Amino acid sequence: MSATIGSFSLDDKSYNFPVKVGTIGPSVVDIGKFYAQTGAFTYDPGFTSTASCESQITYIDGDAGVLLYRGYPIDQLAEQGDFLETAYLLLYGELPTKAQKADFDNRITNHTMVHEQLTRFYNGFRRDAHPMAILVAVVGALSAFYHDSTDIHDPKQRMIASMRLIAKIPTLAAMAYKYTIGQPFVYPKNNLSYAANFLHMCFAVPAEEYKVNPILADALEKIFILHADHEQNASTSTVRLAGSSGANPFACIAAGVACLWGPAHGGANEAALKMLEEIGSVDNIPKYIAKAKDKDDPFRLMGFGHRVYKNYDPRAKIMQKTCHDVLTELGIKDDPLLDVAVELEKIALHDPYFIEKKLYPNIDFYSGITLKAMGFPTSLFTVLFALARTSGWIAQWKEMIEDPAQKIGRPRQLYTGAPQRDYVTIDKR
Repeated sequence: MSATIGSFSLDDKSYNFPVKVGTIGPSVVDIGKFYAQTGAFTYDPGFTSTASCESQITYIDGDAGVLLYRGYPIDQLAEQGDFLETAYLLLYGELPTKAQKADFDNRITNHTMVHEQLTRFYNGFRRDAHPMAILVAVVGALSAFYHDSTDIHDPKQRMIASMRLIAKIPTLAAMAYKYTIGQPFVYPKNNLSYAANFLHMCFAVPAEEYKVNPILADALEKIFILHADHEQNASTSTVRLAGSSGANPFACIAAGVACLWGPAHGGANEAALKMLEEIGSVDNIPKYIAKAKDKDDPFRLMGFGHRVYKNYDPRAKIMQKTCHDVLTELGIKDDPLLDVAVELEKIALHDPYFIEKKLYPNIDFYSGITLKAMGFPTSLFTVLFALARTSGWIAQWKEMIEDPAQKIGRPRQLYTGAPQRDYVTIDKR
C-alpha cells in the first residue's frame, strides 16, 4: 500500500493530508490529524464516505456488482465450498488445506453444545417473545458461563471464544425457535454438517426420526455463505465499536445481533416476503408498480436496490437458483409468491424506471421465499442472518483487536443546540 499527499483548503489556508491506497477500490484521505491541524471536524452522516478502519477481509464494488471474501468471488465460494470453509477463510485469511479443514470442523463440532444451565434462561421469556429478543440476551449471557475465553489480550482465549461463538450460535438460535413454538430443545449431533445440524435442531422432535434433506441443507449452507460478511455495515461496525472499548467478544457479538435486528438492516428479507404476500398475484403487479413510482405514495418495493450495490447484487444470482432448487425439491411448482417474484424481476430488469434508478433485485428478494419454503417462520429470518453473520463479525472483531492502530471509537458531532447560558432558578422561570 503506497501513500501520496492530498491538499485541502479551508479559510484561505492550505493543508496536506496523506492519501492511502488499498489493494483495490477507492483510496482514502487520512484525516486523523484533521482537527488538530484545522480546528474543524469533517461531517459525514451515516459515515457513508468514511473509511472507519483498514481491513483485509471483505471487498465490495457496488457499481460492478462484486463481492469478495479475502479476494475470492462470492459465487465461487458458495458454489464450490461449504460454510465452515468460508468461516475459516474469513478468520485466517486463506482457504484451509484438507487437514486444516478437518481440524477446524472438528473444533466447531465439539463446541456446539451449550452449558445446561443456559437452557434455563429461555424459561424467563414469554412464549411469544421474538426470537431475536431471545438471541440478543442469550448470546450476551455466554460471557457469564465461559470466563476462560473473555480475556481479549490472550490470543488463545480469543481463538477459543471465536470457535465457541461460531459453534454455539446455531444451537442458541434453534433453541429460541423451539421455545417460541413450545417444543422441546433438540441437542446438536456431531455427525451432521453445520447447516444439517441446524435443520435437525429446528425441525426434529423426540417422537420420531428426522432425516435432513441434503438439498435443503445445501441451500442453507449457501445462504449462510452469502450472508457471512459484508464489509463495514451497521452491525459489523457496531461489533467493532463495542470491541474497541475492550468489551468481551460475547458482548460484542450480542451488540451486533441487536443492531442486525433493525428492520432497515437484518429484517429486509422478511419485509420483502411481506411485500410479495401483499401483492398477492401477478395480476396485481401493475397496480403496485404504479404505487412504487408515485412519489406521493408511501409504498416501497422491498428487495430491490441496495445501499452499496448499484448493479445486480452478486448474491441474488446464486440465491435465485437456490430458491428454484428448494421449491423444485419440495414439489412447490405453482407458488404464487415465486410467480410474483419472477415477474417483478423481469420488470425490474427491463422497465426504464428501475434501470434508471438501478433498482436491481437483491439477495433479500429471494432468500425470504426460500426460507419460508424450508419451513422457517418469518420471525426467524433475522435470526438465521445473525447465525451466518457471526463468522464475519468474529473475523472483523479479531482483526480489530490485532490491529496496532486500533483505538476506542469516538465519533464527533456538529453541535446545533443552545449556546452557553446561565441557570435560572425555578421561581424565576
